[in-house]
Amino acid sequence: MDFGLSFALQLPRPWTEHSESELFGSALDQVELAEELGFDYAWVLEQHFLEEYSHSSAPEVFLAAASQRTSRIRLGHGIALLPPAYNQPARVAERISTLDLVSGGRVDLGFGDSKSRMELEGFSIEPADRREMTVEAAEQIADMMALEPYPGFTGRFFAMPARNVVPKPVQKPHPPLWMACSDDESVRAAARLGVGALIHTFFDADEAEKVVRDYYDTFRNECVPIGRAVNPAVATMEPFYCHRSATVAHDRGRAAHGFFTYAARHYYAFGRHRPGFTNLADNFRRVEKLVGGDIPVRGGHSIGTPGAVADRLHALEAAGVDQVILLHQVGDLTHEQVADSLRLFAADVLPGFAQDRDRLRPRQEELAPYVRAAFERKSWASAPRRAEVEVCDAYGLSRPDVEMAMLESLPPATREIILDLQKLKAAALQLDP
Repeated sequence: MDFGLSFALQLPRPWTEHSESELFGSALDQVELAEELGFDYAWVLEQHFLEEYSHSSAPEVFLAAASQRTSRIRLGHGIALLPPAYNQPARVAERISTLDLVSGGRVDLGFGDSKSRMELEGFSIEPADRREMTVEAAEQIADMMALEPYPGFTGRFFAMPARNVVPKPVQKPHPPLWMACSDDESVRAAARLGVGALIHTFFDADEAEKVVRDYYDTFRNECVPIGRAVNPAVATMEPFYCHRSATVAHDRGRAAHGFFTYAARHYYAFGRHRPGFTNLADNFRRVEKLVGGDIPVRGGHSIGTPGAVADRLHALEAAGVDQVILLHQVGDLTHEQVADSLRLFAADVLPGFAQDRDRLRPRQEELAPYVRAAFERKSWASAPRRAEVEVCDAYGLSRPDVEMAMLESLPPATREIILDLQKLKAAALQLDP
């Protein structure tokens, strides 16, 4: 089983003018530490306007910085919001390819759409259409990274003429694809599309085993790949805090993840928000008093001593989970507390899990015929032949000629530049583009 970390860049109030720069600096230090400790993935979310809960609105910039401080750990852009009002598909393809280049081919692309009205209405996205928008865009983004040139597309939510989208990624045909999943049907949808499932926390190993089995059964029988390669895998996000003292782990970890839980429910379930003024941290403490106790952490978790955390994670591994993504930086946990927790996990828990990449071979071999069948179901767009690509005017060749009378009124140096440009244009127009 692989292990990753999830960077939501959470920042409860109160803030100072240095709070965000300190947050980003600490998070980059944590990515570097994660690689040193042997973690496999660093996942960074894309979320907008979610004050205190997530200040991660430009994950591609953060991951680019992280790529220059690491050499091995995989960089998960998870998730990129794909409805075109958030991100025009070609821009996503360009950014992911560039990130793959500067990282030496270490990017995984997770995608989704968000349920929060703060985000959807902030970008004027119709909630009922968001998932269809996402699937339409994801397929085109994969084609843009794989095809030279991209043949163009006209769909319900997105249209673009033929263009060669550059640069191309290191990983061919494109980086591995994942999809955010919040319920059983979305997990099956990920399997049908041939992409990895990024799942919220499982309550227990029995639930995990059922979901994993359902995912792989659906993949075997119904997959029609959305991309040019498949990525059959199940990953789950796990609330995490590790300490040798069970009391400290409970008190400190539950308080931090209690804030995460409250903030998530504020933005995704019941919150009313006044942008720039609502104070989630204060409201969290007030709500705790009103309900008469701690806000419980949703579902199962890996909050506890190394032994308790290891027991939980071994159960998930036995259930068939391919990757656990530890939600490690939440609430008011300090950078030092986060780093100590990660070091303790790496020292006392991680060695108990196989790190042999050959462990994946049996599943890959078992799935191979199903992968071939999945690609046989796919109707492929292909890179067009030269004659099939419509010639289009580029900016410089569409400029009008300048009248001689106007030329005579210009300074000599300007007149010479324009005459040279007209000669170049006349010669270029004789070529077959």
